[in-house]
Amino acid sequence: MPQLSTLNRSIIISKAQAFEYDLIIVGGGITGAGIALDATSRGLNVLLIEKQDFSAGTSSRSTKLIHGGLRYLKQFDFKLVREVGKERAVLYNNAPHLVVPEKMLLPIIQDGNYGYWLTSFGLWLYDFLAGVSPLERKKMLSKKEVIELEPLLRKNELISGGLYTEYRTDDARLTIEVIKTAALLGADCLNYMAVDDFFYHNKILKGVFCYDPQNEQKYLFKAKQIVNATGPWVDQLRRKDKSINNKQIHLTKGVHLVVSRKLFPINEAVYFDVADGRMIFAIPLFDKTYFGTTDTNYIDQLETPLVNLNDVQYLLKAVNHMFPDVNIQVNDIESSWAGLRPLIHQDGKSPSELSRKDEIFVSDSGLISIAGGKLTGYRKMAERITDAVITGLRKSEKKNFKPCQTLNLKINGSLSLTPQNLNDYINEISVKIKPFGLGLKQAKYLVSHYGNQADEILSGFEYFPSINPTIQLARAELSFCLNNEAVLNLDDFI
Repeated sequence: MPQLSTLNRSIIISKAQAFEYDLIIVGGGITGAGIALDATSRGLNVLLIEKQDFSAGTSSRSTKLIHGGLRYLKQFDFKLVREVGKERAVLYNNAPHLVVPEKMLLPIIQDGNYGYWLTSFGLWLYDFLAGVSPLERKKMLSKKEVIELEPLLRKNELISGGLYTEYRTDDARLTIEVIKTAALLGADCLNYMAVDDFFYHNKILKGVFCYDPQNEQKYLFKAKQIVNATGPWVDQLRRKDKSINNKQIHLTKGVHLVVSRKLFPINEAVYFDVADGRMIFAIPLFDKTYFGTTDTNYIDQLETPLVNLNDVQYLLKAVNHMFPDVNIQVNDIESSWAGLRPLIHQDGKSPSELSRKDEIFVSDSGLISIAGGKLTGYRKMAERITDAVITGLRKSEKKNFKPCQTLNLKINGSLSLTPQNLNDYINEISVKIKPFGLGLKQAKYLVSHYGNQADEILSGFEYFPSINPTIQLARAELSFCLNNEAVLNLDDFI
């Protein structure tokens, strides 16, 4: 039975109660997932716990981009741009079905954030710092070329444009597959396991008291090191540890809206100016277009941040101004999501000015907390945290641990896939499902979500001529997830 199977949960809990781990990670978003993978691949015994579904928080509510942070060039944060730019290439090679290159159009407008020469230099520097391959490097466009590429743009303010490469992803799928990779290497992973308090011995942190809402039981799990990678909840755990200092979390909210692509039929992903000086993405994906994001201070409840009317009006005003022919209204919105950014507070800075750099805090009790950071940089963040964990372990252990192993470690679902053979595999799957009345659309869906696990899903596909084959495929997908991905909340899954 797969290590992350829902049906395996009681076995993992029994083991976790009787075992002292090298490391317990609290938080099952992309940061905690990355740490679990890095630490396990170096030889540490790891337990990862999450109080909701894995990736239920910020890690399923991003702009769905593995991007290099072009706007950080304006803040002269060259180190951050270089790091996350290089990480895009690493992730593309390690998970090519989940990290997909996509051209991004940057229109240059009158009185906008970027002029022609600044944009040209900025994109060149962006490509240079990120080590972008020749085929993906920027291209400057005339006004005529921009309009031909994206005729919906406002033409009277348009001067020219730049075309460069970003990478699109499914953030939640990426998080799940990183966790599955860690589990395959030996990590124990439990969702719906909430940390109630900490366990200390001689004032040193040695474990966590947890509550399991599935069976209403309480447990104690012990470890030599504890990492707090809970994103928006980081300071809540630091308060339990009585280790809040002058560095605290500043939460900001980012909102995205989704409409039919028929109403907003852009050809390319676009990164465009807003009147207040911010920038917004509009991204076509299958038969939908989504756009965002906002960046506002947030002080409400953390589990389910809501989209309010001010968020909606801000984004609609921005889109309808830059794309005047679309005229999207509130009733046109089909879906939305809101995510929280756990940034480090800096006095006097607005939400958009706050640094996206990650920062590590180590308390007197030994609690290691990490906050800030970006989806794109999760692997390097995990490397830094695991280095800190190993430094702590070496003080009491005589074990030798491997250096970081994740640079070329393929993510689950990508074991036989490369950027070069991905389309061939999609075509293989489309041929296999054609006899059941399914085709290329369903094959692209399966591979873009599950990679080479598509074959495993199809092995559970039972064909009945009287039933819609799309429904039968969904049943096979659900069965696969129940057995491989610790799905506990079926309402969320559906």
